[in-house]
Amino acid sequence: MPGDAITLALLSAVFFGSALVLTPFGLRHLAPLQAAAVSVPTTAAAFLLVSPLTVDWRAAAWPAVLVFAGVGLLFPATVTMLTFAANRRLGPHVTGALGNLTPLFAVLLAALLLGEVPGWRQAAGIMVVVAGATVLVLGSARSATVPAGAALLLPLAAALVRGLVQPAVKIGFETWPDPYAAATVGYLVSAAVVTGFAAARGGLPSPRADRAGILWFAAVGLCNGAAVVTLYAALARGPVALVAPLVATYPLATLALGALVLRGVRIGPRVAVGVAVTVAGVALLLAGR
Repeated sequence: MPGDAITLALLSAVFFGSALVLTPFGLRHLAPLQAAAVSVPTTAAAFLLVSPLTVDWRAAAWPAVLVFAGVGLLFPATVTMLTFAANRRLGPHVTGALGNLTPLFAVLLAALLLGEVPGWRQAAGIMVVVAGATVLVLGSARSATVPAGAALLLPLAAALVRGLVQPAVKIGFETWPDPYAAATVGYLVSAAVVTGFAAARGGLPSPRADRAGILWFAAVGLCNGAAVVTLYAALARGPVALVAPLVATYPLATLALGALVLRGVRIGPRVAVGVAVTVAGVALLLAGR
């Protein structure tokens, strides 16, 4: 059902963009590691709480459970750590620009693992969406210098992991096609990884002293959780070559929402070009499906 996949992928982009808009408010109160120790476990707890209504555990297939758990070791746990490290070394805009390579990794891996080879129009649309999203991210930066060195491997590794997650989840869907189960199992594993890492580093927040930050990052976590569920639901209904680039349009949602709630959001010429190119890429992608 490609139409449903398109709607869900775009909705996922809106949720991812919303989480990014809320994050700066929370970072006024918590360090990045503390933030991760709030957002991921909060989402995992929410998924587990509603799972009796959303997941038919009697239909669970162990091959799929193992795949979803393996995904949870990497996403969002490892991706969160890599992204925070990249932000510290490179800044958010370079990190975001390199992170927009995720659809390329996702489509390449889907072609290798699933045999989902995009047509030439889809391939062109994917390239244009990636280019537009990258211009959009860099165009909204006050200063976007591109440093050299091993630090560039951090956001590239995060993009590779995010790209791997999408075909991996589809492999799990072959034996248990349940997006809610995939999100619940994955987030429970990720919550254990993030909490353990934060505890080892002394990064657990204090419920009394850090109440404001905890509330902000609980909201961020719920937005990210909704984004992951809708992403997985889109993957259950459409190919990676369609879903991955549509989700990568989240900078458009970030820009639109940020202009409403954040100060200092600039809509300059490069941002306008980024918007136009991204929209053109989406149109080309949908025309080629």
